[in-house]
Amino acid sequence: MVNDGRLQQRPPVDKRAARRVRCASSCERALKRRRPKMSDERTFIGVDIGGTKIATGLVRGARVLERISLPTLADRPKEDVLRQVFASVDLILERTGHSLGEIAGIGIVAPGPLDPQTGELLYSPNIPALRDVPIAHLMRERYGRPVRVENDANAAGLAEALFGAGAGYAHVFYVTVSTGIGTGVILGGKIYGGRTGMAVEAGHVTIDYEGPLCNCGHRGCIEAFASGTAIARRAKEKLRHATRPSQLLDLVAGDLNAITPIVVGEAARRGDSLALEIVEETARFLSIWLGGMINVFDPDIIVLGGGVSQWGDLLFPRLRELTPTYSILPRAAEIAIVPARLEADVGILGAAALFATP
Repeated sequence: MVNDGRLQQRPPVDKRAARRVRCASSCERALKRRRPKMSDERTFIGVDIGGTKIATGLVRGARVLERISLPTLADRPKEDVLRQVFASVDLILERTGHSLGEIAGIGIVAPGPLDPQTGELLYSPNIPALRDVPIAHLMRERYGRPVRVENDANAAGLAEALFGAGAGYAHVFYVTVSTGIGTGVILGGKIYGGRTGMAVEAGHVTIDYEGPLCNCGHRGCIEAFASGTAIARRAKEKLRHATRPSQLLDLVAGDLNAITPIVVGEAARRGDSLALEIVEETARFLSIWLGGMINVFDPDIIVLGGGVSQWGDLLFPRLRELTPTYSILPRAAEIAIVPARLEADVGILGAAALFATP
């Protein structure tokens, strides 16, 4: 820069400050976009059908007023599983003293492919009996109330967008990293389901075609690299070939089958080198994949839930650092990557939140 004939050095640019300004502007624009809202007046029942338990709650606004949990009986015939679903709804009504006339709708979420338009559960890998089950029809027939059905990760993403870490953003990419990897995408305040309503099974996006075999039958899915199951498997393999002692073994009293992502995180916090290596590998795998998801969806925010999110500051700083390097979008570094807030009730709230969108 020239001033009075003298060459002067241009003051250094604070890149972080500039990025914050751009991010603030982007967030402000996102806030102005239309987002779904839940009425604080109406009361819903949310049913979260999981592989081991059925969590059911009475929901008003962003509050779960009452909740119960019953075993799914996933290894039984579908009639037994459905009886548990009905029993959970009946029990919520009984405990709260609500009549069916006071219930504005019943939302149901479950893992695996399903058809939100027809309300049919097509297949659930963790509940084999629930194949081609017209759950919405059965619930409407029994209770006479409006019923909506959705994939559990999609509904969880909607709940986080409405009530949790994604509140205030129109475009939210939600990830849960637990036994598997589930994803939900909220675009313009609505669940993105693609042509059939079954889109964004992004846990089964391949990042290495020669990688480990995934439960879906394909090789190299991100789930086969970075899910809780994959992390535990990788830890066991490393321990079997380890040439140095590890606190992982101490934490599980030598029982390799007791290793979980939570145990890996605890060992990493204690400075165990093998556990820290696993955390770093997981951060790298997730970042490669998330960079690709940013290229596809360009979200305002990425919300990460599930057991692996409990690694906290062991994981999130690395995700924020690495993920933008795997995206071609020039402002990828502005996209926030944050932990989920609604872990315990996210399924119940997500099921009720299905009534927040047309």
